[in-house]
Amino acid sequence: MEALDLNVIWYILVGVLLTGYAILDGFDLGVGMLHLFIKGDNNRRIFLNSIGPIWDGNEVWLITGGGALFAAFPDVYATAFSGFYLPFMLLLFALIFRAVSIEFRSKRESPTWRKYWDIGFAVGSFLATLLIGVALGNVVWGLTLDSSRNITTGFFELLHPYALLVGVTVVALFAMHGAIYLVLKTEGEIQATVRGWVNPLIIFFIICYATMTMATLVYVPRMTEHIREIPWLFAVALINMLSIANIPREIHHQREFRAFLSSCAAMVSLMALFGIGMFPNFIPAINDPQLNMTIYNSASSEKTLTIMLIIALIGMPLVIAYTVSIYWIFRGKVKLDKMSY
Repeated sequence: MEALDLNVIWYILVGVLLTGYAILDGFDLGVGMLHLFIKGDNNRRIFLNSIGPIWDGNEVWLITGGGALFAAFPDVYATAFSGFYLPFMLLLFALIFRAVSIEFRSKRESPTWRKYWDIGFAVGSFLATLLIGVALGNVVWGLTLDSSRNITTGFFELLHPYALLVGVTVVALFAMHGAIYLVLKTEGEIQATVRGWVNPLIIFFIICYATMTMATLVYVPRMTEHIREIPWLFAVALINMLSIANIPREIHHQREFRAFLSSCAAMVSLMALFGIGMFPNFIPAINDPQLNMTIYNSASSEKTLTIMLIIALIGMPLVIAYTVSIYWIFRGKVKLDKMSY
């Protein structure tokens, strides 16, 4: 197998792993962001227990995605994690704090105690989601690199309007995804309440998505180059639009599982559009295109890519099997018992 083929395969594999993370951790981050909007201790416990058995397994996909990036494209990993050091530390803090909030909230019955952990859970979920979106926005926009391909863009320079717009769009996407998941996992009055949130969240996401799309077409036209060159790739955008449009239809007919699958399809197609637009770049350099970090100039050796691909082909089925088994075991509506959070 040629090195060129391996580079493309690993680009796709990293994308698949990060897409898996976006789908799986996306809805539990969405549940966290919606946590404060539901009233009543019992209802909030239902929210927590809808993701309680699975949230930590969902984050395995982020770890495997980061590990794949480190193994296949170590230069990209080094540049990204050093250049985004402070944002990534904030992201790590947010993920840790929301995890601690989940575990600690029910340790005491004090309303004040639970109130503060509720706030920590919601804020941690929102901050993590926003930072993920801002990081994606900066990767799309491009970064300033020096001759050694180190990111020289300062922290506050990362918070430019386009990156923040992408961040808000990801917040809207995950909130919508989380609401649909909650409709799937709840019943009765709480389900009716959450069902009423879905359409407004879809509208909010569509507004953000349309604004982001227009900004991308105007300010980052290179993201559409491959679609202009290969017109059939526009089918991905069409699938994305149809998936989003199908969500309110399925919700209206009370087909919650189909609505959730449509939301997943929308996220897969969004990540596919991102990957198509970025290819073959990982980190574009806005100051000098010659410094772009691509799948070709930032990859490990052919031997390393081959060995790691074999390991990935062995390990990926295990990760998928674990994920499927956990979701199968904890399928159905949430029921509170003495072992619940």
